[in-house]
Amino acid sequence: MKKKAIYPGSFDPITTGHVDIIERIAPYFDELVVLVAASSQKSPLFTTEERLNLVSKSLLNLPNVTVDSFDGLTVDYMRRSGSQVIVRGLRAVVDFEYEMTMASMNKKLAPEFETMLIFARPEYYYISSRGIKEIAANNGNLDGLVPKAVESELRKKYQRKG
Repeated sequence: MKKKAIYPGSFDPITTGHVDIIERIAPYFDELVVLVAASSQKSPLFTTEERLNLVSKSLLNLPNVTVDSFDGLTVDYMRRSGSQVIVRGLRAVVDFEYEMTMASMNKKLAPEFETMLIFARPEYYYISSRGIKEIAANNGNLDGLVPKAVESELRKKYQRKG
């Protein structure tokens, strides 16, 4: 049986912290699906299609990583796709309570699946999609915070908004 994991998130936008976690966990699985939330309680800057495209462009060097979107419960996607593990990244202690709650809820809904919590490297603790958008909106320096393809699309988005 192939070892398949899902790394779900809004990825609005994908950051270098996300990419680092994906690169670090990909070798442990035959297939890793970066699952872009199609609908979110957040108001995304990028459409689902734009986020799929940006995530795909950011992960071209990882042959066992695919990108998909889903509107619904992650555990339902996992059942449909034959996945066994949910991967979630933790930036700091503040993320822990939320992620533990989500992992526990997923375990209640689908006891057959496991959640792996992966800690961000210290150099990425402070990077968040929300912070990235604020920096981009104020024409700040995004070097090292997002992949180059993402930086140019952020600049375009905020040029149109400004």
